[in-house]
Amino acid sequence: MQLADRRRLVAFGLRETGRRFYRRTAGLRLALTPFSNSVPDRLIVAPTDLHAIDTFVAEEIAYGRFPLAGTSLDAGRQSPFAIDPPSRMFAERLHSFAWLRHIRAERTEQACAHARSIVASWMTLHGGRVRGVAWRPNVVAERVIAWLSHSTVVLQGAEAGFYRRFMKSLAYQVRYLRRIVRGMPMEETRLRIRIALAMASISMPTRNAFIRREGSRLDRELERQILPDGGHVSRNPRANLDLLLDLLPLRQTYINLGHDVPPKLIPTIDRMYPALRFFRHQDGDLALFNGATSTPASELISVLRYDETAGKPFKSLPHMNYHRLSSGSATVIVDTGKPLTPELSQRTHAGCLAFEMSAGRHRFIVNCGAPKFAQRDFRQLARSTAAHSTVTLNETSSGRVLRSPLCGSSILTGISSVEAERWEDDRGNDWLRAIHDGYLREFGYYHEREIGLSSKGNKIKGHDRMFSPEGAKNHTKAIQATARFHIHPAISLSRIDTETIMLVALDGETWHFSAPGLAVNVEEDIFFADASGFRNSQQLVIEFSLPEVSDIRWMLKRAE
Repeated sequence: MQLADRRRLVAFGLRETGRRFYRRTAGLRLALTPFSNSVPDRLIVAPTDLHAIDTFVAEEIAYGRFPLAGTSLDAGRQSPFAIDPPSRMFAERLHSFAWLRHIRAERTEQACAHARSIVASWMTLHGGRVRGVAWRPNVVAERVIAWLSHSTVVLQGAEAGFYRRFMKSLAYQVRYLRRIVRGMPMEETRLRIRIALAMASISMPTRNAFIRREGSRLDRELERQILPDGGHVSRNPRANLDLLLDLLPLRQTYINLGHDVPPKLIPTIDRMYPALRFFRHQDGDLALFNGATSTPASELISVLRYDETAGKPFKSLPHMNYHRLSSGSATVIVDTGKPLTPELSQRTHAGCLAFEMSAGRHRFIVNCGAPKFAQRDFRQLARSTAAHSTVTLNETSSGRVLRSPLCGSSILTGISSVEAERWEDDRGNDWLRAIHDGYLREFGYYHEREIGLSSKGNKIKGHDRMFSPEGAKNHTKAIQATARFHIHPAISLSRIDTETIMLVALDGETWHFSAPGLAVNVEEDIFFADASGFRNSQQLVIEFSLPEVSDIRWMLKRAE
């Protein structure tokens, strides 16, 4: 073994034993094949990338300006990696190299040479030492996928020396991912690492046994993270889209190269599609629950183009715990789930019993959604119950955000039980009733929400009830309850009377929101999930005081 190879093994905490290499960790021995310490001489294939490309971003990068993560960095003729980034999120986006896809918009010799010089500067400044943002697991996984998928851009016209350095760095990053993946929590990043490793195994020359092994490991991770109803364990509707954008090219690359497709890959993809369609609103965008943010229409269309399971969405996802009521041109999607384990709840929102409603080609009632590139304070605010279309007590979230020393990030606690039932009445109207106990310990109340959609899809009835367990002492202390209905920024509001508000879409689609006997207030709001960033919006607010008023009724009706 060469001295340089031995030094690399030491850097990874490895030692040589015969012809195999091992690392001792907590009494375990992790075997690595000889391939993992060799440098492939070439790439066999560049997997397809289904993400949207933007010619504007390509033009900006050509002039040394990097518009990423909601901000911009003007590097001029310097390497962007030699300048302090404007934010942590910007640094992650820059180091992930996902922006390479935009270079495909031009792919001129000059553009490819510029991209190659940036990659070369990264290898010089960050490729040799495993530290900082550049080596966070999610960033490395995205970078490996990006370098593989856009290798035709980076390597176009490359000299032999750069090609060798590129392959050496790529192999090094693959070894790093293979080393850390087993210790990762069961979340989306770990699955993306498995996707990156499987993609690397078929994109570089190696033995078929190695390809099969990486495929088997991907299969096991898919079984862990993709629920039987096709949703992701994070309960984030956007997760399915993000994963399919990587899984579809991986599937096609296996097929194109004549390799056996991992047995679970195709059935899992087929199972994920109905779940993706379940969360699709009438305007084509995805519902905003549990960390979901804006959805690029071109990416959603690119993914749905490969859907061979096309059909009507399910009425419920029993493992993700969501319900969908749909009739005519109206759709209501309701969250009836609770936070799962701490490691799966790092991005969970406290939005139990929140709902979204769309009709025609527009979303009318939404949740505020998750800000894509924002500071921690805004991300935490977006997770609160008040940022969702449901009821809060004393402006307290039904799930509290805590800091976990084990997970190192926020988790949610509070709701331990959610019960839901669904039925259809003798007029064909679709009904859902659900109850959660998120306010029981602190305030002594359950929250029950009942929503019904008429068979014609022109009327939605709602009933929110706060009640105490049987036998509990009567509460005498006043508690302020607030029901919020967040309105999409594209909808305009006008008041008809104190208890009725008119909601009008751009094309004239009109609905009336009313709460008999109650004052409906219009207040300012923030919509976090717009493609352009934060956007001013409005919300309908109904306030009532417990125990004096314990239940409210409201209705949405399409205007004739």
